[in-house]
Amino acid sequence: MNNQRNIELATQFIKDYISKAGAKGVVIGISGGLDSAVTAYLACRALKPENVFGLILPYKTTAPQSLKDAALIVGELGIKHEQVDITLQIDAYYQKWGQNADHLRIGNKAARERMTILYDWAQKMDYLVLGTSNKTEWVLGYFTMWGDMAAALEPLGDLYKTQVREMAENLGVPEQIIKKAPTADLWPGQTDEEEIGISYAEIDKILYLYIEKKQSLSQIIQAGFSERKTEKVANMVRGSGFKRRLPSVLQLQYCQEPLI
Repeated sequence: MNNQRNIELATQFIKDYISKAGAKGVVIGISGGLDSAVTAYLACRALKPENVFGLILPYKTTAPQSLKDAALIVGELGIKHEQVDITLQIDAYYQKWGQNADHLRIGNKAARERMTILYDWAQKMDYLVLGTSNKTEWVLGYFTMWGDMAAALEPLGDLYKTQVREMAENLGVPEQIIKKAPTADLWPGQTDEEEIGISYAEIDKILYLYIEKKQSLSQIIQAGFSERKTEKVANMVRGSGFKRRLPSVLQLQYCQEPLI
């Protein structure tokens, strides 16, 4: 499936979903990264810029370049936007309850705080929250539950990271956004590939064989991929299954008289 076809399908998906839901538009968290940029460009194609609202939600450790890139995206698209700094509420919590909190705990808290703000603005405007997550993050479990993966719809959810980058080139996303190192900006200097220990190009090739082609680990390794990297990717997929499911509900049969 080529990039232009992916763009057409994603655009129609957004348009149809918003129309059926009766919403007026979408709210998007604009991080300055590739995924949120591509999602915003798709939303403007689907709904027109006047029906797309961007929220820039920095924490005190957010890289200055991320804010510049976020400003570039909303400026290029001409969408209305606001910047809401989440430092005060995050720090107020951890000053009381966060003794010895590590950067991962704080980063997850920030991701969930951002989503509560996105949903609050969506409620205020009668919009829906448009998600920005890709398939690589989804299958690896590389996201914060009820944080960055919480949304009404996910137009990039079936596209691997490398496919999103290719789509960005077709959409006209600025080159500096396309080429920047992927980061969740959870702490200073953090990058996704350094944290995982494998490049997205390698991850996506392994995932394609493992998920789409349903090859065994031994087959993937025989195809020339590192045993260590292949096993790490597979372990991340298997170990994060609970993050991709709705909460488990205990199924009980009524043993007493029916309620109705």
